[in-house]
Amino acid sequence: MTQAAALPRSTPAVIPLNEVVPWAVFAGAVLLSLLYLVGMDQGATSLIPGSVLHEFLHDGRHLLGFPCH
Repeated sequence: MTQAAALPRSTPAVIPLNEVVPWAVFAGAVLLSLLYLVGMDQGATSLIPGSVLHEFLHDGRHLLGFPCH
């Protein structure tokens, strides 16, 4: 009969907050940019002229609850 050896317990690595903050700020900026492109990019505030971007993201706008008509 064999005996099972006890496996050493692993402890989770502690990540310092000062290493997480820059990535969180970067992710927030990217997500806000995507939210702008999907939800707000039309008319006078448009960064990209024309309606190509609006028509490309049209169904996504309605899916997220943004009115556009």
